[in-house]
Amino acid sequence: MIGADAIVKCLELENVEYVFGYPGVAICPFYNSILSSKIKTVLIRTEQNAAHAASGLARVSDKVGVCAVTSGPGATNVITGIATAFADSIPLVVITGQVNSELLGSDVFQEADITGAVESFVKYSYLVRNANDIPRIMKEAFHIANTGRKGPVLIDVPIDVQNAEIKKFSYPDSLSMRTYKPTVKGNMVQIRKVADKLSKAKRPIICAGGGVLLSGAENSLRKFADKHGIPVVTTMMGIGVMPTKDPLYFGMVGNNGKPYANRAMNEADLIVMVGARVADRAISQPDFVMENTVLIHIDVDPAEIGKNAQPSIPLVGDAKHIFDDLLSIDFESDYKEWINNLRIYRQKMEPQRKPNPKYVDPAGFITTLSEKMKDNGVYVADVGQNQIWSCAYHVVKKGKFFTSGGMGTMGYSIPAAMGAKLGAKNRQVIAVCGDGSFQMSMMELATIKQHDVPVKIVVLRNNYLGMVREYQHYKYNDKYSVVDIGTYPDLSMISKAYDIKYLKLSNMKKADEVIDEFLKGDETVLLECIIDPYDLV
Repeated sequence: MIGADAIVKCLELENVEYVFGYPGVAICPFYNSILSSKIKTVLIRTEQNAAHAASGLARVSDKVGVCAVTSGPGATNVITGIATAFADSIPLVVITGQVNSELLGSDVFQEADITGAVESFVKYSYLVRNANDIPRIMKEAFHIANTGRKGPVLIDVPIDVQNAEIKKFSYPDSLSMRTYKPTVKGNMVQIRKVADKLSKAKRPIICAGGGVLLSGAENSLRKFADKHGIPVVTTMMGIGVMPTKDPLYFGMVGNNGKPYANRAMNEADLIVMVGARVADRAISQPDFVMENTVLIHIDVDPAEIGKNAQPSIPLVGDAKHIFDDLLSIDFESDYKEWINNLRIYRQKMEPQRKPNPKYVDPAGFITTLSEKMKDNGVYVADVGQNQIWSCAYHVVKKGKFFTSGGMGTMGYSIPAAMGAKLGAKNRQVIAVCGDGSFQMSMMELATIKQHDVPVKIVVLRNNYLGMVREYQHYKYNDKYSVVDIGTYPDLSMISKAYDIKYLKLSNMKKADEVIDEFLKGDETVLLECIIDPYDLV
């Protein structure tokens, strides 16, 4: 057995089904060894999308996503995907090939110090010097990626290490890492303090972030909120914690959130912030919001607690464990007046749109699409105006909502949807993007066809980089700079080139009919929706 065989064997023992990647000489031993495995390889068309596809698979399956690329430009290209996963705490193991060990530091062909380059946005990284260390390193990498605050781990393997013989392969059954022991169980003294504060509060609210979904805590949180009648809002990454039409759910907070959700946060006398950063996109003025408010901050990562706002009660631990413990504590609660006020706010403050009837109304389209989707469907939003419209108007039933929240990476939706579909073959998966973000990953249509991954794709087309154009509209009084992306490509011809079914919707008159056709069957379809270039989120 050589080092490359050992890597593959470790992946098998971790029950990895797919590896997304792009080969090159420095990673060829690995890709040669994987031919003898049942693990399926997916050849993506640019390395960044290998990490995005692995992210989509990880998020839908609760497993670690895996990708493998070559050294130099292969490794540097995957960096954006790693940073995207790190910002949203998505568990990935990223394997990179590297030049011969004795050549490291000599600037040879396709050498890049990838462990150094990704230092600020991985949970951990390894440069493998000895092939006999591979089983331990792989075991540690998967453990680190998928425990505590989840995230990407990089393993850089020189080609000579991949080709080196291993004396004895032994995959560890368990790990005891002295410097890595994430807290899972919350402190019961602190948990009882939370219950006590809730019993005294008049206007409490739970603000749920992506950490709730990553810990599988959504059902526990829903039961707790329902038991005590506590309203819930979410950050962008927390969308899906509550069904959209749940009577206790009051929408997304933040700069682009619902006005009534932000008002609820401002008027609350107690905020339970769980699995979320107190960051600028969710709370632009944390000191103002937290004035005269009890803040309970729950997070598995102690570094997040107190980073942007000082909590009254800090509580480190896994969200599911903590809400399960809270459910076991009985306390008196009556927030009916508070809930009634929030319902009045929602009724009065729901944004009123006046869409141009000559075009597709993105809000109406997304709501109709959502209602017609299967209950457990997966909706993957890209970045830009399409993301904000999706957050505001997508209706979550029993499905999933994915997007790039922390990094805001354009081009995320198509490869992530592809990974999600491979991770959940029986679920309907839809990618929604703008014409700008579509052009950042449209090369993956080839991957979708080659590997027969039936993803539904919506392109909201306005011929602009709409979110930046909107910012320039407000900030620079309609002085637009490098946001006009023109009328190319012709999406009907792109669809024909990739042998993909194409549909077009120019206004809302036939929206129901076209959406029904779009969703019919389990085949890849590209739907182009023409929206008003001057529509605003």
